Amino acid sequence: MLKLKSGLLLLALSALAGFRPGPKPGRASRTGRNPASAGLLRYANPLMGTGPLTDPKDIGYAAPKSWRGAWAGLVFPGSSLPNALVQLSPITEFSTGAGYDYADSVIYGFAHTNKGHWNLCHLPILPVSGEVPGAGEAAGDGYHSRFSHATESASPGYYGVTLADYQVDVKLTSTLRCGFHQYHYRRPAGRQIVFKLAKSNERVTNWQLEKAGDAAVQGFQETGQQTVYFYAMLSENLQDLDVRGPGTKDGLAVLRLRDGGRKPVELRVGLSFVSVANAKQNLAQEVGSRSFEQVRQQAAQTWESLLSKVEVKGGTAKQKEMFYSCLYRSFLWPALRSDTNGEYRDVKNNVVKASFNYYTIPSLWDTYRNKDVLMSMLAPQVTTDVIKSLEDIGDKTGFIPTFFHGDHAASFIAAAYQRGITDFDVRDVYRLLLRNANVEGGTRPHIAEYIQKGYVPTTEVTNPEVETKGSAGVSKTLEYAYDDYAVAQLAKALNDTANYRVLMARSKNYRNVFDPGTKFMRGRLADGTWVQHFNPEYPYYEYMYREANAWQVSFFAPHDMPGLVALYGGAQPFEAKLDSLFTVPWNKSYIARNVSGFIGQYCHGNQPDHETPFSYYFVGKPEKSQRRLDEIMAKFYGMGPSGYGYSGMDDAGEMSAWYVFSAAGLYPLSAADARYLVTAPVFDEVRWQVDRGKVLKVRKPTAGRNLSAIKVNGVNNAGYFVPYALFRSGGEIEIITN
Repeated sequence: MLKLKSGLLLLALSALAGFRPGPKPGRASRTGRNPASAGLLRYANPLMGTGPLTDPKDIGYAAPKSWRGAWAGLVFPGSSLPNALVQLSPITEFSTGAGYDYADSVIYGFAHTNKGHWNLCHLPILPVSGEVPGAGEAAGDGYHSRFSHATESASPGYYGVTLADYQVDVKLTSTLRCGFHQYHYRRPAGRQIVFKLAKSNERVTNWQLEKAGDAAVQGFQETGQQTVYFYAMLSENLQDLDVRGPGTKDGLAVLRLRDGGRKPVELRVGLSFVSVANAKQNLAQEVGSRSFEQVRQQAAQTWESLLSKVEVKGGTAKQKEMFYSCLYRSFLWPALRSDTNGEYRDVKNNVVKASFNYYTIPSLWDTYRNKDVLMSMLAPQVTTDVIKSLEDIGDKTGFIPTFFHGDHAASFIAAAYQRGITDFDVRDVYRLLLRNANVEGGTRPHIAEYIQKGYVPTTEVTNPEVETKGSAGVSKTLEYAYDDYAVAQLAKALNDTANYRVLMARSKNYRNVFDPGTKFMRGRLADGTWVQHFNPEYPYYEYMYREANAWQVSFFAPHDMPGLVALYGGAQPFEAKLDSLFTVPWNKSYIARNVSGFIGQYCHGNQPDHETPFSYYFVGKPEKSQRRLDEIMAKFYGMGPSGYGYSGMDDAGEMSAWYVFSAAGLYPLSAADARYLVTAPVFDEVRWQVDRGKVLKVRKPTAGRNLSAIKVNGVNNAGYFVPYALFRSGGEIEIITN
């Protein structure tokens, strides 16, 4: 613990006395916005999602104290451009989600990469001044400072805060591959910049920092299989460089500046996953001699251009803030990994040069549902390059990669192709997706059993617990059936009739884990009998289900909802089962990390049942879906005492994109299809500008929330779906409610 001198103790007591939770959203004073920003940027709040949940009523149960920070959006409030390599953000605790928690009051550094999945957070840097108590502690742990949210400013492409203990005003902005720091030291003596290169959200295996000139340093940070290289330039010369324990887990480096400097100190940092030389080139090309304000304004303009592709009218101030905060949050991942010269390190760790931008693997288990669809609509070039990046991995490994579970690159790619994103080698990608769907040892574990039996078997366990290991056979069967449907859509587009028929037949395999006796999706043994030790309310991480219970997966067949309704025995029993999902109370003794935020058994804090609230449409009751959608949007976004909480992890933008589509009145229920389910938007009007300047206007002229009719360009629409083609041609969807 930091030992304070008497003067600092007085500062600490006054800060604690004045501490208060952040203001509620919707008030202009809650974050210090860029004074030059206008338009839609003023609604986008990077702090949204950073607020933790502590009340068991919000979480659904009393969480273990050791799980601190598990219930929040786990997002970062720092500076980034859309899908950038750099995310420059404060760290209030390492190894906790995005490294930032709104309830914290101490900053340990400003790191340059982020996602929100307990990884990344490379190259933490902290400016300090004066005498630093405890500075000799391991890995720079003694270097940290309290801060107040009253001094904190956040806007897309910008972050600012005052480090109270060091009296340093910090401003941060960024380009695609570079971070730009500006430090105003109120104390002219003892000015230092600490590089905590032994720290990140991943285990650091080696690091190096050395002088590269009178006012420059360079080096790297190695975390297992990846190495981040950097080249950093200061606005004034170094007095001294102190590298302590180079390469060790307890080491750090301290850059000392001369006493007496009054001008703000600027630190420009170029990053690369290839080499120091590339990091230096990235810095020269993206920042060069541009000023901090020029870089900041360019970042603001970039975000304004993206956000303005969806303009809303009406709604409350909170709904607008939530909508644009979620739209902003939907475009931070996947992250760029290639340099300005086109070089990147491929899956084999070889340096490769390509004509496209190379990106990380999307967070597919989460984001295929909605966020990746949104990306294909508003960022088609990024989407094209992401697909080419996946293909690059596939060509070198034999399989298109996935993330975490399922084979949802199939859905992502099929959906993008049907939306007109075709500038990639679709036949090569299709070949690889067919390998995924048929060859054991690749992207789909247990695929041979799945093909042979029509389901992935579960092994009987007498007393299964939350963390009991298993095949997650029910979830795999449901997801593989959906993925088969997705690949079938590519087969159809490419006139591969034989594979289309096979895959469409396999897409019905979800029926093979439906137990007609209990009306739940249930684990089956290899001999075809049902798992006997079965409690539909108990959640599992991978035994039978993936981070879910039976209630939460039993309505998942978005590609064949009429067939699912028929399994339940028709509209009435299906509706009754849905009603029970939202009314059977969650057992507060069932505790599983990432499973939180309940309406009955429905869990909005995790992804597996995010399609379920729309299911009433398929029994002709859209008004019942709408009541649940409105409840979810009002209850689970902007939660907690700070007003900045989510019901669970944002998971690289999925939770945010769910809100964007639901609030806008169009949801990609089966993301592998180029169509949208129409719901009642929370706004009077939503204008989408997606393709070649065409505008699709979605209007809700009546105040009610119950859908009664849909008109497309003045003509009554048959059914509840509208095609993506409307975005390309432009026009108007009128949603009549009562």
